[in-house]
Amino acid sequence: MKSILLFIILLVSGISFGQDKNITEPEVITNPVHKKYANQIIFLDKTVSPDQIKESDFLKHLVFQEDKDLDIRIFMNNSLINYLHQIDPSLSAEELLKKGNYQFNFFVDEKLIYTENLNTGAGKPEDKKSKTTFRIPLLSSKNEDSWGKYMWMRFYLGNGGIDALGEGNHLLKIEIKPYLQTTSLQVGQTIAAGEIHLTVPHKNISEEQIAIQKTAPNSGWKVSDEKLNEEKIRLLNRKIAENRFRDITSIVVIKNNKLLLEEYFSQSGRDSLQDTRSVGKSFASALMGIAIKDGYFKGENQMLKEFYDLKQFKNYSSSKDSMTIKSLLTMSSGFDGNDADEESPGNEENMYPTENWVKFVLDLPATENKPGEKWSYFTAGVVLTGDILDKKVPNGLENYAEKKLFQPLGITNYKWQFTPQQKPSLAGGLRMRTLDFAKFGQLYKNNGTWNGQSIIDKNWVKKSFTNYFTDNTDFEGYGYLFWRKIYKVGNRNFEAYQSSGNGGNKIIIFTEIRVVIVITAKAYNKPYAHPQADKIVQEYLLPAIDE
Repeated sequence: MKSILLFIILLVSGISFGQDKNITEPEVITNPVHKKYANQIIFLDKTVSPDQIKESDFLKHLVFQEDKDLDIRIFMNNSLINYLHQIDPSLSAEELLKKGNYQFNFFVDEKLIYTENLNTGAGKPEDKKSKTTFRIPLLSSKNEDSWGKYMWMRFYLGNGGIDALGEGNHLLKIEIKPYLQTTSLQVGQTIAAGEIHLTVPHKNISEEQIAIQKTAPNSGWKVSDEKLNEEKIRLLNRKIAENRFRDITSIVVIKNNKLLLEEYFSQSGRDSLQDTRSVGKSFASALMGIAIKDGYFKGENQMLKEFYDLKQFKNYSSSKDSMTIKSLLTMSSGFDGNDADEESPGNEENMYPTENWVKFVLDLPATENKPGEKWSYFTAGVVLTGDILDKKVPNGLENYAEKKLFQPLGITNYKWQFTPQQKPSLAGGLRMRTLDFAKFGQLYKNNGTWNGQSIIDKNWVKKSFTNYFTDNTDFEGYGYLFWRKIYKVGNRNFEAYQSSGNGGNKIIIFTEIRVVIVITAKAYNKPYAHPQADKIVQEYLLPAIDE
């Protein structure tokens, strides 16, 4: 019995020892500052190499200004890959780097505000194997580019940091842990932590900047006389004036088919043609619905092979024969295209330099997925939708859109983006006035009618506002080039379908309340663009509407 017990003790000890053993050799720590401050994060207001850093460089307090420098230097006892190895010793070094990285936790005044599991591609693999110290610039007066800058933006502007760091004195704390994402998320012990006292100065904002803007005459809309929670709108305007919501150019709210709120920011005005990027994709859906209603198509289940000789293009496979217009509208065609994946052959950035965008799409290989089976954001597929429309409607797409959509809505001032073949690009880039984007949203809210005239069949609106991906947990749903979104106010949920574009641009059509909201913004490629737009709707505009 004793021998069995001894064997178990030795076995357990051996397992424990094996778990602690490094999988790679980390760099030797010789710097005395590193040794003294191992497992700590040090805050700095300048760039200092680790061999030159002195304790006098450490920041304990800082008057917070976004145009100044704020760095952190992380001192660890080991390299990241060895910390990951401690979480799961069964994985190889390559597997660890593919499935894990650093987890950053941001606390303000002892409250956890934001957690980010750093993308596994961030950082150099060799550094993760050996480095025990590294620097992250969070704010840079020279606009230094780094993943740390974008992580700070996500914390500060996209996930509540800017609200937590309001005017006054605060304690900012950052903790770093290793994480692995295998069948589940596994998080290790804290690698390093540090804190700094921040003083956020007062901003002088004039009454004029926060006042609700009066609606000028001749808007083209009947003006609503319904009540609005003015204090909520004033708070929103203050946030915009204080640059706590950024790059917003306009906000329009339509309620019960009348103009309830119309406001402009950042030198924008009523006649400005707003660059809303992928908001224009939803116009492709509308125009296809109109063309089907007019009889130029049998329906959205028509196959691409009816419009193109697919065998004349590269990477032909029989699976392309079953691709449909509907699969393009729902971004589930089966083409090997995913804008979220830089390595994807059909990524939109690969399309733009080519001479013929339509050929680019049709040359793409097909995946193993059946049409309609798997969703992935695929801009090039919308370009193909536009080309199909241009082929079939009389006098081409540009004239058809003018006659069948814009003229009936009274939209006269707009600007297309064009393909290299000088055809309107339905991938995005359609510019028009905010009030005219609101007309497009209200058209859908009216089930396809405008001033008593049926422009889009109501069944097409219903199909467009149907979620075809109920099993996809990555997002809240997708219809015919419209995103499904649930906004939550208190204990109430507000379902909407929306056009959405880079920069935080939105046309939001609510399904159960008689409200359409348009937000235009120019926060292009900024990580806070869409989170701040959602926050404006959820925390300010919806509560301000007295339903």
